[in-house]
Amino acid sequence: VASGRIDRCTVRVNDEVEIVSIKEDIQKAVVTGVEMFRKQLDEGLAGDNVGVLLRGVQR
Repeated sequence: VASGRIDRCTVRVNDEVEIVSIKEDIQKAVVTGVEMFRKQLDEGLAGDNVGVLLRGVQR
């Protein structure tokens, strides 16, 4: 699970997203779940602080 703020657009399950990090290059992953305050969401909006379950990213 990755946590942070959605920078722009809307994030939905099965969307491909880019993960921007200071230490590494940009990585791509697929969203398998979105949570906010321990509740499952259908989508997260720009500016939301969420937890996102990702497929295709190693720790």
